[in-house]
Amino acid sequence: MQRLIPPAIARQAILELGYNAVSARWKHLFGKSSRKVPLDAGFTCPNRDGTLSAGGCAFCNAQGSGTGLLSQGESLTSQWTYWREHRRERWGEVALVAYLQAFSNTHGPAWRLRAVLDELAGLPGLEGLCLATRPDCLDEEKLAMLGAFPTSELWLELGLQSANPATLARLNRGHDVECFVRAVRIAADKGVNICAHVMAGLPGESLEDFLATVDLINTLPVAGIKFHNYYVAHGSPLAVAYGKGAFPLLDMDGYVAALAQALARLRPDIVVHRLSADPAKEELLAPPWAEKKRLVHNAIKTALRREGIRQGMAWEKPA
Repeated sequence: MQRLIPPAIARQAILELGYNAVSARWKHLFGKSSRKVPLDAGFTCPNRDGTLSAGGCAFCNAQGSGTGLLSQGESLTSQWTYWREHRRERWGEVALVAYLQAFSNTHGPAWRLRAVLDELAGLPGLEGLCLATRPDCLDEEKLAMLGAFPTSELWLELGLQSANPATLARLNRGHDVECFVRAVRIAADKGVNICAHVMAGLPGESLEDFLATVDLINTLPVAGIKFHNYYVAHGSPLAVAYGKGAFPLLDMDGYVAALAQALARLRPDIVVHRLSADPAKEELLAPPWAEKKRLVHNAIKTALRREGIRQGMAWEKPA
């Protein structure tokens, strides 16, 4: 069972920052600042191993935004030890949250997920877990395992990207919106916090499409959200189409404006885990501004203050 955070914490974060930041939640929960520790559990993806297809999602790079350390002989325990030892001086006394980001970390048989969770549970100093996967890689047995994981904070990150069925097909996602909705509802019943991933500026989408995705999230028992600006990754299927001029990309001002509108419409209790994508320099093909994380964040915060925008101010609460 996840520990409840007083609504006043969210309200204060919204007043100070304009949005309900996960950093405020974790500061209250852990009593100190926090840092994520990226871990590679060696999972793959049904969109890459032939279960659904071999090409992957059209926006995804071949590494799935991971390190590949497990395949290099580094266990989860050794990866954790490395990060703890090498960042301790820089980070100071912080809460450490394990982050399994690469590919789909519940893909495959349930016994494999059990083995990974058992190893994670034994990591010294672990205070939270974030685990990314796809909605079609979940079932009640796996969600029950996650719900029983012994930590005060667990987030299951689920990629949706868009609520537009045509967009999901164009991206070769391999699942539909209903699959995401089912997974969220079952997870909520098991006491698992869901963090939804959504993208702005996807090829073929308008601002209205992006805001419609946020509107769908508002209707579901989603506890958190990650916003990403679409960027073109080297080696991704969409990189070829982009090279041929098949679609435009949002400029930074366009993304900032879209995100501000999304935050205004977002349910105020939903915790914001990310404001923009964070591509590695060697991964990014375009646009160049996407790698300037601090610049993007400063632009977002400036826009929120200038326009007087706060998360939830335009949310229409159901009757």
